[in-house]
Amino acid sequence: MKLVIFGANGPTGRLATAQALAEGHTVTAVTRHPEAFPLREAALDVVKADALDPEAVDRAVAGHDAVISTLGVHYGSEATTTFSVSIKNIIEAMTAHGLRRLVCVTSTGVPMKPPPGETLIYRRVFFPMLLKMGRPLYEDAGRMEGVVVRADLDWTIVRPSGLFDGPATSGYTVGPPQMVGRFTSRRDLADALIREAVDDRNVRSVVEVITTEGTPSLYRVFLKEALHIGGSGA
Repeated sequence: MKLVIFGANGPTGRLATAQALAEGHTVTAVTRHPEAFPLREAALDVVKADALDPEAVDRAVAGHDAVISTLGVHYGSEATTTFSVSIKNIIEAMTAHGLRRLVCVTSTGVPMKPPPGETLIYRRVFFPMLLKMGRPLYEDAGRMEGVVVRADLDWTIVRPSGLFDGPATSGYTVGPPQMVGRFTSRRDLADALIREAVDDRNVRSVVEVITTEGTPSLYRVFLKEALHIGGSGA
């Protein structure tokens, strides 16, 4: 299968690219900084393009079977339109070139409410703080979802929870929104994206990906991902 991956130079994008190549697919990795992309294989084409540039997106999309978007911004960033503008460009390019299959990443924070069944301390303490810092991201991710669901494509929206770096793909859970689960391993997310695109799972659906084993403490992830202490949330 010929896959084009936007946001390929981010942590999840690199994992998804590596997995797709390992499974024998041909991949075009789209990044603004191809010189920094670590993978080099015969079945890989690394393309320089900004997803906010519609002409560059159009050139990158042409000739593929499916599109995966792992594009995003740092948690706690100021008001942004990266999600909604980039997906508009991607959908227009897919329509122009006759592509049908789109798999894209947003966040479990899009509903901006904790799932039923969460603990009182999470609902009253942690979630309001996360929502306050992530509101611009969640709002634009919500706009992105609106653009996607109105598109005449075979789309799947994948919502991860708090991202962390796991050692290997686990027995993660995929299900409808609002599942109880605070974390998603980037390896699990990458695997889910490839499975959705290649196996045509959950077409025209919004799903969440939740890691249920080997998860870190809420406090540690909050410091690293939300406050950027000890690492990047990209």
